[in-house]
Amino acid sequence: MPTAVVTGAGVRLGKAIAQALAEAGYDLALHVNRSTEGAEDVARKARALGRTATVYRADLGSPRELESLAATLREAHPTIDVLVNNAGLYERVAFEDITREQFHRMLGVNLEAPFFLTQALLPALRAAPRPLVVNLTDIGGERPESHYAHYSVSKAGLIMLTRALAVELAPQVRVNAVSPGTVIFPENFDEAARQALLARIPFGREGSAEDVARVVVFLAREAPYISGQVIAVDGARSAQL
Repeated sequence: MPTAVVTGAGVRLGKAIAQALAEAGYDLALHVNRSTEGAEDVARKARALGRTATVYRADLGSPRELESLAATLREAHPTIDVLVNNAGLYERVAFEDITREQFHRMLGVNLEAPFFLTQALLPALRAAPRPLVVNLTDIGGERPESHYAHYSVSKAGLIMLTRALAVELAPQVRVNAVSPGTVIFPENFDEAARQALLARIPFGREGSAEDVARVVVFLAREAPYISGQVIAVDGARSAQL
């Protein structure tokens, strides 16, 4: 049975992606920082489908914890078919108020963690017949919004990392990114903010977590010649000025 590692698997997109991969036939290694309950729920559902599923906890902003997680994953899963770098931070802060700590924390989780986790798991990926890395980016990495400078920089870096690794790790390891637009509104968005965003989406609605998860499964199962691509899942939002 192929194995998929999903970071940030306890909530939102990570949870949906992990569930979709289990339904597509993958055993799961589920990473969380704090959302253990959500990941355990995914694991129970995966086991009901006949898959194996294990939950691992680590703060990916800590190099020590990331290295420990990678070592544990390599030992438990000598072959990894899919790595989904989904875990990330998202916060609204005016540029003039962003501290060095906030900046480094944002880049540490959103960019450095995918870089070094992929690097550490590369032997296990190369042991798989058709290994795939999927990075969860964001349209903000190419079209920034006000008050999210450090977030946009982190996602722009992740987009370039996707392309760089697609070239460097070819032809064995495919590396792609999925770039969601407005998918699952943050809980702190009021109705006025929701409507303002919806007005900018040609489809006129937000996307679902399942919309994103389907693309990840497609890349894993149906796209052996696609690599180095950033696939927008945004209802055509990024297609307009």
